[in-house]
Amino acid sequence: MSTVDDAPPGVPIEILLVEDDPGDVLITREAFAEHKVSNRLSVCTDGAEALRFLRRQGVHAGAPRPDIVLLDLNLPGVDGRVVLEVIHADPELNSIPVVVLTSSRAEEDFLRSHELRVDTYIAKPVDFASLMHVVRRIETFFISVRRSTPA
Repeated sequence: MSTVDDAPPGVPIEILLVEDDPGDVLITREAFAEHKVSNRLSVCTDGAEALRFLRRQGVHAGAPRPDIVLLDLNLPGVDGRVVLEVIHADPELNSIPVVVLTSSRAEEDFLRSHELRVDTYIAKPVDFASLMHVVRRIETFFISVRRSTPA
């Protein structure tokens, strides 16, 4: 199920978080709120739902186009690796920056993610302070993408 947080004033970052662990979703929401990153966070809990969201299909027909996707690789059903491949292959989606945010430490996941032009690969942190650092990196990354994108 997708949910969207209210965005603080300003130009919000449209973020699609693809994550099946409710605890990780909660701590991610808290980290963005704590850091006061202006965002609207949509959440998909599996890869199939994420693809419907990105393609604006079914109940996601009115979904916002994400400015950035935070993608867990280890998802039930259609996993994040497949989602990443679909995003990479689809000309309508492949310009969306993807941050792989995963607990996977497998070297092949890291190498494959880079082959598919993942913008950043971040190992999931184990504590709130580490997640705050990740949120700052995401914000910095997004700001640099916005500045380099023609108006």
